[in-house]
Amino acid sequence: MAKIEISKVAEILKQNNVDPAVLRRVIEQINLAVQPDPGEEDAPPPVKKQFVILVSDPENRWPKNDFAGWVLQIPETESPASTMDRILKGAYDYNTTRKGRLYPAKTVGEAIENVSAKFFREADLWVKTKTPVLVLKTDNEIPKE
Repeated sequence: MAKIEISKVAEILKQNNVDPAVLRRVIEQINLAVQPDPGEEDAPPPVKKQFVILVSDPENRWPKNDFAGWVLQIPETESPASTMDRILKGAYDYNTTRKGRLYPAKTVGEAIENVSAKFFREADLWVKTKTPVLVLKTDNEIPKE
């Protein structure tokens, strides 16, 4: 939508011989409409987040083989060690709902794949990949030749 300055609107209305009382009321209403809402100024700033990869290692094979895992985000100021607690809280909250009682999340994988984002958001956790992704390991060396 095109934006136009209020002074130009006033000039156009004057050119079309609008009654000065009506002109004043219209301009006042326009000025009120363009002012920001007081609630918008008090909105909290967005939460800065950090990425966390949760690696699935049910057979305790680390670091011998490659693994599948999920990419998650938590608030930047929080410890990555709190990630599992956040998943458990979201899964527990989901399991107490009607749908959760019918189809409960019994494993971490089921929770990440099936629990809606609403429950994780309440625990300050954002799931970026619902399906597991392959996690590769490296020795952090680049060969010279």
